[in-house]
Amino acid sequence: MITLALETSTPHGSVALLDGDSFRLDERFTADRSHSSSLFAALEKARALADRLDLIAVGLGPGSYAGVRIAIAAAIGLQLSFRAKLVGLPSVAAFETEAPAYLAIGDARRDSFYFSRVEKGVCVEGPLLATEQELAQRLASAAEIPVFATAAVPQFPATKMALPSAAILASLAAAQRGIVATGALEPIYLREPYITQPKPRAGSNPITDS
Repeated sequence: MITLALETSTPHGSVALLDGDSFRLDERFTADRSHSSSLFAALEKARALADRLDLIAVGLGPGSYAGVRIAIAAAIGLQLSFRAKLVGLPSVAAFETEAPAYLAIGDARRDSFYFSRVEKGVCVEGPLLATEQELAQRLASAAEIPVFATAAVPQFPATKMALPSAAILASLAAAQRGIVATGALEPIYLREPYITQPKPRAGSNPITDS
């Protein structure tokens, strides 16, 4: 089975092509948050190395929504071309670490953080939102497990840095481990989109003016 994996949830993206137990490609790049030019250059290399794709895996975050959306769009195009199966996995389950279990955290903005517990490539808890106090309590209750993040979290200075890997995503997907979505993929949203309604103009009628 030939598996292609795309990971663009952080500024450090990667594309991997797994053929059975061997990697034909493990391409890494640093780009802007959209990853568009670097990602498609890596995908061209992958296409040149494979005349078919059986499985396409995408890292769904948490992370850059723009980056993940670009990867999903590219994966859908390849799925239609190769008639491959399309799956999604949490990016935090594919951190490059030898630890069999770890906690993944990150800044989720608006005075909140995300948290996930990963065991052997599977998110057994989360990703979910937590306040600083809630996250501190969770970390204290699992002090024996290493904590990783893709970027510095100043509130938790002991956190180590780690990045998700397309090669690990490919291996997990090929083994049918940690898959959280099939077919129609969406980035992992930690909260509902924040929408601000415009204030009505003085003297306006919101029904007749719409």
